[in-house]
Amino acid sequence: MDALSASLGHTPEFFPYAVEARHDGMSFIRLSRNDYAQASFLDARILTPGSVQHAVPWSKISMLLEATGLEERCHYIFHIGHVGSTLLSRLIGADPRVFALREPAILRQFALRLGQIDARQPMGMWSDVEYDARLGTCLQLLSRTFDSTQSAVIKATSFVSELAVALLTRSLAPRAVMMYVAPESYLATIFGGPNSRHEAKLMAPGRLRRLHRRIGREVWRVDSLSEGETVALGWICEMSALAQALTAARERVLPMDFDAFLTAPTEHLCAVLRYFGIPATERETQEILAGPHLYRYSKAPEHAYDAALRTDVLNAARSRHGAEIVRGLRWLERAADYPCVKAALRLGHPA
Repeated sequence: MDALSASLGHTPEFFPYAVEARHDGMSFIRLSRNDYAQASFLDARILTPGSVQHAVPWSKISMLLEATGLEERCHYIFHIGHVGSTLLSRLIGADPRVFALREPAILRQFALRLGQIDARQPMGMWSDVEYDARLGTCLQLLSRTFDSTQSAVIKATSFVSELAVALLTRSLAPRAVMMYVAPESYLATIFGGPNSRHEAKLMAPGRLRRLHRRIGREVWRVDSLSEGETVALGWICEMSALAQALTAARERVLPMDFDAFLTAPTEHLCAVLRYFGIPATERETQEILAGPHLYRYSKAPEHAYDAALRTDVLNAARSRHGAEIVRGLRWLERAADYPCVKAALRLGHPA
């Protein structure tokens, strides 16, 4: 038996990288424990010139997993983007009892199909039964850990929140932390970086389609929105997905405002670990926070970044782009007539 087949149900050494339409299967790449720990994104950015993708048919994967009795037992971090989810993933991953996976590309593929965001996705040809079975297979593989005492916690890409209801209502009772900030803080964050502003513009058409699906009809046009309104669209689209999942699986969700986390990181980190079944002590949590993660930019740890610098960036954005931030907030107020928007605003402004 080859190395991939021998280890498939026992270790995450072979990572499920992507759905392979040509082989009606899945492609795997080999990753070490350190590769997982270092990666901010388990997508094309982890590929190197030496990476080899191994395609395995779904039928063979299912047979191998059935023989091993591998269970689906992963938890999640869902978020709206730019709200500290990578930082939280790195912090909990510093606990040896957590195996942290950040943004598996394959979950994006499943989310795109479910949200009807991209009909070209290879699983578009599957029946609903096939889709559900293969999603389960994917989650089994993402549940594997290097040590038997570890729990797998997947930090999803923001739009994978489209999958949150489907994931959180599965029979094996996964749990999730949902990360967000209030609308004004989010707008200031996005206006604080040129890359974030460009991303908001690129993602606006897809986000508007997703929001319109939840509303049930078309209400706005992308080309009629100001930049502040476009950024606000990003907040409401992603927040409404979280609010929908919270309604469907309230007992399995821990909402977390990132700004609140930063005011009391020891308390909140300890709460997150315990929520995921890790009996962390305050001392263990403080030791994690004393490490490098709280003082580096989580997506690119070679750069220094902390709460004080974040505050400076947000305040500078408020000073330069205050008028557009106000436009975005007013747009949200007008949009509150729609139930899904109202639910998102309620989540973003807890009493």
